[in-house]
Amino acid sequence: MTKDIDEKIEETKEEKPQKTEKPKDVGVRKEEKKQPEAIEASEEEMPKKNDMADELPDDVKKRLEKRQADRAKSGAKSKKKKKKKVDKKFSLGKAYIKATYNNTIVSITDNNGNVVSWASAGIAGFKGPKKSTPYAAQIIARIAVDRAKEFGLEEVHIFVKGVGTGREAAIRSINANGINIKSIKDLTPMPHNGCRARKPRRV
Repeated sequence: MTKDIDEKIEETKEEKPQKTEKPKDVGVRKEEKKQPEAIEASEEEMPKKNDMADELPDDVKKRLEKRQADRAKSGAKSKKKKKKKVDKKFSLGKAYIKATYNNTIVSITDNNGNVVSWASAGIAGFKGPKKSTPYAAQIIARIAVDRAKEFGLEEVHIFVKGVGTGREAAIRSINANGINIKSIKDLTPMPHNGCRARKPRRV
């Protein structure tokens, strides 16, 4: 009886290392196959981001490039210490649209309220009465969204303030550039019969 038991124990010891060796080889082979696929996927996604920048008009592109060149020159002159930028990835954020009679400003933040990207009519090169047009608001929103997409932005809560003509155009432009709108809230301040209105102008 004792001989039979010893023989069985020796057989189980010999069988155990054979079972553990097989899944290791399979796991290594799977990992080696997955790596090139991930690289190919990242290379395919790269041209999509560049396509968004190509949609901007030529005039606006030239103005943005000029601004970047001016910033690079001024940055080289000043030798101030700058804080290290921390790369943050977030899919849900907030978009604040301030539309006045003279200008439109779009700023995109994360959920904590930290501004990630912003744009105004002056950045896009619009001057005078053209700053408050719906076309200007459309391009402003596109610039702000393109910068925010680098942080992985996909969905947005929109907060609108002001009575300018560019408020609707900015909202539609954000949606057209591939960002889902979760909600829209109007933050325009309304007086409860506070200050006395100015007398009507005589013409």
